Amino acid sequence: MIEILVGLNVIDPDGYQTYREKMTPLLTHVGGHFRYDFAIAQTLKSETDHEINRIFVICFPDFESKEKLFNSDEYKKIKEQFFEKSVHSTTIISEYES
Repeated sequence: MIEILVGLNVIDPDGYQTYREKMTPLLTHVGGHFRYDFAIAQTLKSETDHEINRIFVICFPDFESKEKLFNSDEYKKIKEQFFEKSVHSTTIISEYES
């Protein structure tokens, strides 16, 4: 299983929620899911200059499933329409295989 720990700076919570609603069926279709999801108010230590107010773990059965989702035209369209307008920055904190 591939697990990715991601930190975001969400600037439009409603837009980001719409992104999640639209992309989750695609994630499920490739066998992926969100394992944890947190909205946070304060970051105590960070190795990036980007603010982080949302942290989650997204999981995929394997590397190929991850690539299939993120490279699909349908996902890219959803990302462009909703994610890019609602998220200021993305920080990949960790990616690992379990």
